[in-house]
Amino acid sequence: MPDWVEEGPFLLLYGFFLFGAFARSQTIYWLGRAVAAGTLRTRWADRVDTPRTRRASAAIDRWGLPVIPLSFLTWGFQSAVQVAAGLIRMRWLRYTLATVPGALAWALVYSAGGMAALTGAVALAAESPWALAGAAALVAAAVVVVTRRVRRRRALAEAEAEAQLVDR
Repeated sequence: MPDWVEEGPFLLLYGFFLFGAFARSQTIYWLGRAVAAGTLRTRWADRVDTPRTRRASAAIDRWGLPVIPLSFLTWGFQSAVQVAAGLIRMRWLRYTLATVPGALAWALVYSAGGMAALTGAVALAAESPWALAGAAALVAAAVVVVTRRVRRRRALAEAEAEAQLVDR
């Protein structure tokens, strides 16, 4: 880890990431509220009203408030959940209270583990840039494989649901 992280006050770093988590979540939530207030009638509608946002809205409807703090532990889906909370006009206080555990967890991950991962990547690049490129390629390949599997399962589930509707 960099010296400034090891020797510096952990609470300061944690506070920095916690502030970032709250600022980001509130910004994206209010963007969703603005969209709900009328942006869907402009040329920006297709950038916000996406399948991912619709899935996030459905997840909030189905699972309720636990989706919001859990979304902080994901990539991509986190922003979709935050904008969906604004789009469905979730009350601000309820949304903000739901973000507290997620923001606390997110800040902990990034102030502890996230910095360790960054330090590891820098150290690996210093040893061998090719090793870093190989590690990045392995991570990218894993992401592609998992994404394809999830999409395939989702498509099969949707096709099965449609088939059941047709059979009725």
